[in-house]
Amino acid sequence: MLSWSRAQRLVGRSMSTGMNMKNINQKVINAEYAVRGPIVMRGMMHEEALAKGEKRPFDKIIFCNVGNPQQLGQKPVTFFRQVLALMDYPELIDNPPPMFTKDVVARAKNYLARCPGGTGAYSESKGIRAVREDVAKFISKRDGAEADPDRIYLTDGASQGVNVCLNILIGSEQDTILIPIPQYPLYTATIALCGGKYAPYYLNEENGWSMDIVELERAAAEAKANGQKLKALAVINPGNPTGQCLPYANMVEVIQFCEREDIVLMADEVYQQNVYGGYCDAMSRHRTPAEVEAEHKFTSFRRVIKQEKSKCQLMSFHSVSKGVVGECGRRGGYLELMNIDPEVEEQILKLFSIGLCSNIAGQIMVGCMVNPPKPGDASYVQFVKEYDDMYNSLKRRSHKLREALNSMPNTTCTEIDGALYAFPKIDLPPKAIAAAAEKGMKPDAFFCIELLDSTGICVVPGSGFGQKEGTYHFRTTFLPPESEMDAVIERLTVFTTKFMNKYA
Repeated sequence: MLSWSRAQRLVGRSMSTGMNMKNINQKVINAEYAVRGPIVMRGMMHEEALAKGEKRPFDKIIFCNVGNPQQLGQKPVTFFRQVLALMDYPELIDNPPPMFTKDVVARAKNYLARCPGGTGAYSESKGIRAVREDVAKFISKRDGAEADPDRIYLTDGASQGVNVCLNILIGSEQDTILIPIPQYPLYTATIALCGGKYAPYYLNEENGWSMDIVELERAAAEAKANGQKLKALAVINPGNPTGQCLPYANMVEVIQFCEREDIVLMADEVYQQNVYGGYCDAMSRHRTPAEVEAEHKFTSFRRVIKQEKSKCQLMSFHSVSKGVVGECGRRGGYLELMNIDPEVEEQILKLFSIGLCSNIAGQIMVGCMVNPPKPGDASYVQFVKEYDDMYNSLKRRSHKLREALNSMPNTTCTEIDGALYAFPKIDLPPKAIAAAAEKGMKPDAFFCIELLDSTGICVVPGSGFGQKEGTYHFRTTFLPPESEMDAVIERLTVFTTKFMNKYA
């Protein structure tokens, strides 16, 4: 029998020769994901302390760090949840409770008939055929050009689709993806895990976070001069974290750039339902809100490629997590391929096959999102009311937050045309920058931690998304319930005023 001291020595030896930070995959260590980073962990610690009855200067944490609508009180769409409920418990279909309308029952029956084994069985690797057909019809109607369900893959959120595409694209340390700065950190984190490189191109904040083709060409030339091989351009439209919507002419320029460089276009379009129109901008330039909204109506890159008769290779992504659906926890999304070599598609299918299939509940939610109730259906009136109420509330909150941010000292925010976020610039006083340096922190992270500790509002520093040297930002959602938005804005305003005065 081992003595206690002998056992301790053996354990110590195994710890020193087994898995440790020096010998695990260093690509994991290099991957960073700011929206679930240390500031969020600090917020969760505050939340646990409040639950234990400990005192804080606030009564709850308001997590504005991530686009997670239902966590902050957004209600699920009734039709979507009812279809899923019947599919999860099909014994109810033949004798449904009165709340389940005929179109809900018909949809559940249709999907179950096309989904052997129901929600508890694997589907084919691309996803349930009936849902992919619904997605193809949705895309065809949206873009005015036929889509092929065999070019569509149902995914665990848009993130899985991005992950698969980057794994296909990156095969060496020199393989490089052009990504926007600011960017959603999924891209830099996944590129790091794949072992590739990224080349940053900076969005133009002074021009509403627009894409500048000259800047794209600069980033491409610099990467190639460093011996890097360009493989793809990532574009987030509507923008995350910046909220801009690209105009048609700019999208044409982007496609032509990809053709010249012979690279793939990765179009992250998960916020395509979140397009609000620039009402403040409309008033300042003497245009009506209707005129601005028409300009800001979502246009997919697929539509532009079709209309311009381009051969640009496209990988595009959509998700049920955003929009007015907000079903983040269902992890549903899709990837569509366009102009991709059929042999490459076979390899993409292989990657999906390794994971067998995406989760079935998420697939069903995608089907409901792209094929909601239609006029004349029993659920239509309720669906339209729920949809319009949520959409209009998001629109109001986006404009209210933007106006409030621009009224705060040392704070400016561009027009929020789409998505779920504001990305204001904060002009931090030198004393605040010095105080951050004393604590070994980035200045914007210092601001965000002070905000969290004082108000309970959890936001993400701009350094987690990338920003021009010498500028500081933070990203916040406008997802708190509309009834609470004024109180959240007041907390943020009072804090910002005190902070700027303190370090003036």
